[in-house]
Amino acid sequence: MLRVLHLADLHLGWRPRALGGREDERGRERDGLLARAVDWATDARNAIGLVIIAGDLFESFDPSPALLEETLRQLRRLVRAGVALVTVPGNHDEVSYPRSAYRALAGDWPGLLLLNPMPAPAATLAIGGAACHIYGCAYVSGVTQTAPPLCQFPRGDDAGVHVAAFHGSLDWGGDRSLPLDAAALLGAGYDYVALGHVHRPAERRHGKSLAVYPGAIEAKGFDDAGCGSMVVACLGDGPARVERVPIAVRPCRVHALDGGRYDSPAALLEAAAGLAEGGAMVRLQLSGSVPFALDAADLAARLAPSFWYLEVEGAALGVDEAMISSLADEPTVRGVFIRRMRGRIAVGGGERGRERGRELQAARRALIVGLDALRGEAE
Repeated sequence: MLRVLHLADLHLGWRPRALGGREDERGRERDGLLARAVDWATDARNAIGLVIIAGDLFESFDPSPALLEETLRQLRRLVRAGVALVTVPGNHDEVSYPRSAYRALAGDWPGLLLLNPMPAPAATLAIGGAACHIYGCAYVSGVTQTAPPLCQFPRGDDAGVHVAAFHGSLDWGGDRSLPLDAAALLGAGYDYVALGHVHRPAERRHGKSLAVYPGAIEAKGFDDAGCGSMVVACLGDGPARVERVPIAVRPCRVHALDGGRYDSPAALLEAAAGLAEGGAMVRLQLSGSVPFALDAADLAARLAPSFWYLEVEGAALGVDEAMISSLADEPTVRGVFIRRMRGRIAVGGGERGRERGRELQAARRALIVGLDALRGEAE
């Protein structure tokens, strides 16, 4: 059984544009992902024989000298530990550029670096006494076929496992997305196809052939939140299978909060603070109408100490008594609705009893919910 750690889309060197002053801290933290993956891969208990990096190891084709030096140091650690390594350039760190780090270091890159512009056999690696046949290509502008999508995928018949690696997209995309004909790729008969480019985890199987996008491990933002796990492909007798291995990352969460469920600023603040999670980056999406004046900026400022990073998006509509009174005078459906609901609340307002209290609370809540539904009706 050959165990392959399949990485892609690490995007080392990426920096967020705005993170409340923590941009550099977050960038350095993300850049440590490779070292954490190498630590795991070189731990004998995990029995990793091969690591494949299927593109976009770097955010740029020209990473900083310090980042490049540290990356090479980590990759050489793998090789010194006896773990085979295959690297494929991606579209962010494309080899086509004259200043590409892969061009400059082609003769000194640790392990096997795939630079051929069209799919081809690259090497046969002896891993644990068995043969592992490697195939793949790197997109080279003006040379690599992109229209129609690549559909010729050679495969030999020698004994051993047959593994292909591509940074591309199945049945869609343009030049730098390297379109791949999925039917042809899966029909080529590779035991495993290590893919990169799509940041969400995905698998496609056809017979004994399995193609996998491991997903981006670390978040690049709330719309690209990372999966927080690595993929290990297990190859040998029978069809390939994969395991997902959690790895420590900073969580990136998006939470929706309906402000209309809370009757006071304190209750809303408590509910929002409860969404803080162990150093997570959090986007709070406010919605609904609350029965009190609401300042979203003030809410964010009061919540900030509870979060590593907090972003408040959208806004619940704060509806206090003064606003309701002003809206009640409108010659609109909304105005009519408010007047009728206030009339219902006023009728029997002097009655006592728990049941009547619940009815009044429900009526006030119905007023707020109705205002939310009619938001903008008069515009």
